[in-house]
Amino acid sequence: MNTSIRLAFNNFISIYQGLSREIWVLSVVSLINRIGAMVIPFLSIYLADAKGFTLAEIGWVMSSFGVGSLIGSWLGGKLTDKFGFYPIIIFSLFTSGIGLILLKELDTFYEICGGFFLVTLFTDILRPPIFVAIRQYSSEKNRTKSITLIRLAINLGFSAGPATGGLLIATWGYTSLFWVDGVSCILALLIFVLAIQPKKKMVEENDDSLEENKKSQSPYRDFPYLLFILSMVFFGVIFMQYFSTVPLFYKEVHELNEAVIGLLLSSNGFVIFLLEMPLIHWVEKQKKYSTMQIMMSSIVLVLLSYILLIVGHDLWVLFIGMMLLTLGEMLMFPLSNAEAMSRASGKYQGDYMALYTIAFSISHLVGHNLGMQSVNIFGYNYTWTFMIAGLLLCIVLLQLFQFSKKREELSQTAK
Repeated sequence: MNTSIRLAFNNFISIYQGLSREIWVLSVVSLINRIGAMVIPFLSIYLADAKGFTLAEIGWVMSSFGVGSLIGSWLGGKLTDKFGFYPIIIFSLFTSGIGLILLKELDTFYEICGGFFLVTLFTDILRPPIFVAIRQYSSEKNRTKSITLIRLAINLGFSAGPATGGLLIATWGYTSLFWVDGVSCILALLIFVLAIQPKKKMVEENDDSLEENKKSQSPYRDFPYLLFILSMVFFGVIFMQYFSTVPLFYKEVHELNEAVIGLLLSSNGFVIFLLEMPLIHWVEKQKKYSTMQIMMSSIVLVLLSYILLIVGHDLWVLFIGMMLLTLGEMLMFPLSNAEAMSRASGKYQGDYMALYTIAFSISHLVGHNLGMQSVNIFGYNYTWTFMIAGLLLCIVLLQLFQFSKKREELSQTAK
């Protein structure tokens, strides 16, 4: 029995081998940065209790938060293409760290709207350069696995953040959140600077060639890629419902209490942390199905989870639905990220990865409110039906993307 456990453990550890030291450092930086993002889960409570804001005012603050994320992602891509990923990561971690500490000094509605807009902008500038850094410090063979490791670090940080934040509020009050968030960004910055030095040689080795750099085009003129991004926007909007309208559905329709709802939602993060890397390791080893086929299968899994929301009446059915969503998420996000990264080459790498992150910024900005309004007007079952239709549209868009890619490859071969 001990030998079997040891063998299973060694096999599990072997999955993480072969990744560069820089990728591990980037994952630690992402972990610390996301643990520090503990203001976010408590933002609405802080604004209501500590600042006395109305629900309408809180809504506008959250909107400024979303707009900052959108512009920050776009700006991060532009700056990365101009200056490289290394200085932009440093700039983002430093400015967001200082900004978070200063947020505690803001009091009025307009000050807080402006403050959260700027801090979110500085924070989300980090996204495109991190993706470009992953491309530079990973090989094509282990790129998806490198992305998955960063995702695991981020998910672990988001899981630990709220618990840490709750303890800080109970012990030292809301002000401590801003201090810890800001200091964590500075700590992540120090680790990054001390552990990673920019290497020009690696950029040259990982970029396909100077010829490709000349032929590269802006992602905003890359029609197949725009189809791919549109598919990701729809997928993101529908995925977000599981963390906004679906919990409300659990409470109002199934009459589940907060503890059970919390367990259902936390099962998503726990399963991702435990199984995503082994799952991606298996996907990379098998050659039977293409990346695009697996991505479409992941959409089908999420679609099935929404069907269970319509037909299911028992808790175990809701749990299966959550697991289907989780499995779809574990496949879709690393593979779609790797697909975007494979498309990003030459001098527009930052723009490509910015557009990918913008897709999910739009999903955050639109998805939560859209779902709530749909439930308010049409009810839950019709809303889930709309989501199923949206997922079918995602599949159609991915098929069009694949078709456009093949036509593009044929035309290049003909030349």
